[in-house]
This record gives sequence, C-alpha cells and structure tokens, in this order.
Amino acid sequence: MAPKIVIVGAGFAGMWAALSASRKLSLAGKTDGSVEIILVAPEPTLYIRPRLYETDLSTASAPLTDLLAAATVQYVQGTVQQIGVERKILEYVSSDGITSTLAFDRLILASGSKLFRPEVVAGIVEYSFDADQMENALKLDAHLESLAALPDTPARNTIVVCGGGFTGTEIAAEMPRRMRGILGQGADVKVIVLERNDNIDFMGHKSSPIVMEALISLGIEVQASQSVASIDAEGVTTVSGTHIPSKTVIWTAGLRASALTAQIPAERDELGRLFVTQNLQVVGVDHVYATGDTAHVTADDEGHLTVMSCQHAMYLGKSVGNNAMADLLGLPQMPYSQPIYATCLALGPWGALFTLGWDREVHLVKEEGYKMKTYINTQVIYPPPPNRAEALAAADPRVQAALQLIA
Repeated sequence: MAPKIVIVGAGFAGMWAALSASRKLSLAGKTDGSVEIILVAPEPTLYIRPRLYETDLSTASAPLTDLLAAATVQYVQGTVQQIGVERKILEYVSSDGITSTLAFDRLILASGSKLFRPEVVAGIVEYSFDADQMENALKLDAHLESLAALPDTPARNTIVVCGGGFTGTEIAAEMPRRMRGILGQGADVKVIVLERNDNIDFMGHKSSPIVMEALISLGIEVQASQSVASIDAEGVTTVSGTHIPSKTVIWTAGLRASALTAQIPAERDELGRLFVTQNLQVVGVDHVYATGDTAHVTADDEGHLTVMSCQHAMYLGKSVGNNAMADLLGLPQMPYSQPIYATCLALGPWGALFTLGWDREVHLVKEEGYKMKTYINTQVIYPPPPNRAEALAAADPRVQAALQLIA
C-alpha cells in the first residue's frame, strides 16, 4: 500500500498543508499515486474565522471539495476522536455516527483551537454567546435578531463583551451599528467591554490610544479590572459584585489548542500547543507534525512565538505540508520562518487600524485601514498570485506601500 500523509483539520493550516504536500509530491516527480494525501475534517469547507465578527456571514466560508480534488487530495468526512501515535492509526466518527479507522505514515495535526470557557465562571456555557466558530456566530446572529421582539429595556439594549483583546474589540466595535440596524436607529444601545487586566493594552502602547479613541467615538464603554464571576439570563456579575443587566453577554477571553494535542505523548505549553522543531515535527515524535494553532514555534530569529491567527496558520500550513512530504520522500526539509508580522483591527464605522512589526507600528487608520482590512478579508491569497501587481495598482497609494512591506 502507498504511504499516507493524513491531515487533521480543514482550516487555514490544514488546507495549506494539503496543497503544499501535493505540490512537493509533484515537484518530486511523483505523480503516480506513490503517496496518498488524506484530509480528515467534519466538512470540506474553509470557515474564515477572522470574519465571524461581521454582520453578514454569507461570504465567510469557502467550499474546498473541488480544490482538494484538483490537488489530488482525498477528503474523508469525519471528526477525529482518538489518535494512536505508536500504532500510527487514528479513529474518526462520520456525520452519521459510524466509527472508522485510518492508518498514517505521517500525521499533520491542524485541528486548530477553540474558545476557552473557564469553569469558574458560573453560567458561561448556558448563557453566554460567542463568535468563535461559524455555528456559534450564526447562533449569536439569530439571538440578536430576536431582541427586536422583546420589550425596550436596558437589559435588551445592552451588550456586554467579556474580554478586551483583538476578537473582543472587533465584536464590540461592530455592535452599536449592528444593534441599531435591528432595534432601530433611535434605540438606546449600550456596549460595555469588560477586561480583567488593570491596564487595557489594545495591541501595544503605540496602538492603544488610537483604539481607545475609536471605541469612545462609537460610544463604547471600557471597564478595566473587571473579572467575570457569573453569567445568567439577565446579565453578568463581576467578581467585585457589580451586576450589569444584559440579554447578550459575549465571551471572547482567550483560546486553547485543540484537545487532540493531549493525545500526542509530547510536551505542550500553557495554551495546549505542542512543542515542535522549526521543521514543525513534534519534539520526540518524529512522524507527527503540528501546525497552525496546535504548534508552539518561533516565527523569526528574534524568538517571537507565533500567535493563534490565520496569518501564521497559512504559512505554517505551507511549511508543514512541504516538510512532511519531504520527510516521507527522504528529501531535505525547510525550516519554518515568518519574519514579517502585521495586524489589522476592524473598528466598526470608525474604520480599522493596520500595524506592522511586533511593536505594532501604526501605518494605516480609519478609511485607509478599512481598505486594508477589506483587502485582507476578501482578496489576499498566500502566496500572492501572479496578478498581484494589478491589485496593488488599483489600491490606495498608502495601502500599496503597506502591502509591499507584507509581501
């Protein structure tokens, strides 16, 4: 039987791992089916997770069936439940409940991450909303639409966002406009962001004043040093005893790597990510690779760790697919490296903030930042396509300059 590379997950890292492995196989002149590439995931769909804060989710996903077929990647529908590392066999369950097994010679774990919901927060599972996965974002959207049928009360009109990080800020900034679109332009909408840290640090000291300026202009209230004790159907209660009436409490505080990482007999970090070499092989388990949000690895020579983002997942996926296939074919591997780091934070009607570097040097704000955010969310393909010059020529001059720095 032909050796198999099995990829778990169809997110950015998993998709790019499959395509990169196929490319490496083709470049090696192995077009005779000498190696099988198999991708296992619940759906053959790429959900564009960074866009789930948006109001319209109709374009926040992309089908992968034709793309995988064109790359000669076999798609297997299922959710992986068990990984037998020593036996090189995994167990998955299909959508109709049938359990099957799949053998592998190289395993690429690209199963991503999930929102962290601490058990100490009473009611967090029953009463909070989030936009972590597509199904959760759709549930939140349906809930928001249902608010129009409720009596006009402060609880109905108040949104509480728990967590002042990147995701929480993007969701909060969109909520005033989103709520008034549902309740009416004259609705007395209130959006509150609760952050447990004493000092709210929005993307670093260079960016924080700009983000705070944007949130204030949108009428959003930010409260520091506010840890959440409990959530119920009528609102949220902080550790200090303050109760905020709200029908909509949105949890955004932190991510954890896929639980499947715990089935790999190797060291993990505090976020559950597996320690890997720069070739993305799990340390001590050479036939297993981890990528995307499941990998603990440095992005550059300065020691910056990758973050749980599609920006890093795409390049990690390209690298791991190439290396797993090279390993199987006995060819040299290429260490992962991604020295350019950029962020683009959506800030509702105010616009967006685009920064470059780990110190987050501000490059574009407001309308120019929004153009960049739109470009990244809807047009950017990595690696850049051949016609990228045309896209640059059509862009705003300052956007052109920033894009040149990313490439």
